[in-house]
Amino acid sequence: MLNPGLLTLRLFSREFVLIYSVVWISCLAWAVASAQDGPAGKHPEVGQRAIDFELPPVNESGYLSLRESYAQGPTVLIFLRGFPGHQCPYSSDQLNGLVNRAKALSGACHRIILVYPGIAKGLDRRAEEFLNSRRLPPPLVLVRDDDMKVVTQWGLRWDSAKETTYPATFVLDKYGRIAWKKVGQNRSEHSSVEEILKALRKL
Repeated sequence: MLNPGLLTLRLFSREFVLIYSVVWISCLAWAVASAQDGPAGKHPEVGQRAIDFELPPVNESGYLSLRESYAQGPTVLIFLRGFPGHQCPYSSDQLNGLVNRAKALSGACHRIILVYPGIAKGLDRRAEEFLNSRRLPPPLVLVRDDDMKVVTQWGLRWDSAKETTYPATFVLDKYGRIAWKKVGQNRSEHSSVEEILKALRKL
């Protein structure tokens, strides 16, 4: 006859193994999901027409229309990380590179629209902080995306705590078609000036 204490121990061991297995599988699934960087939404593909929007330029009145911009010539649309609780150093580095090559970019396109997304409350002040008292040279212009409505429409929303959008760049021809794009898979994967110029030269 099996000892009751030994039977209890075996049953407890089986329950422990079962619980441990369930917890381990759950943790593994969470780790795999967390490791899959990149936007879950469907963003526009090369060859498709860009989704139009009107957004307010920082430190200026009125609204900037994407459609009106590309109708005047090739337009580069850059989605910065905006304000995910801090000023993104990668976006700042990207802006510095664009400012330094503004003359070359100006000769290749009509406008470069930089989209700064975040929670609407206080975003105008955060965008001004991001500029750090700099006046952007043409063809650069910074616009606000209050409450991240546009990045959501474009399928770029990074829907996690203290996140805004995946960094992305789209080069549009004068008809509003996407000629080239780069969608970052993490916080640091921004487009370079050389990548943008190379795409513009092919238009």
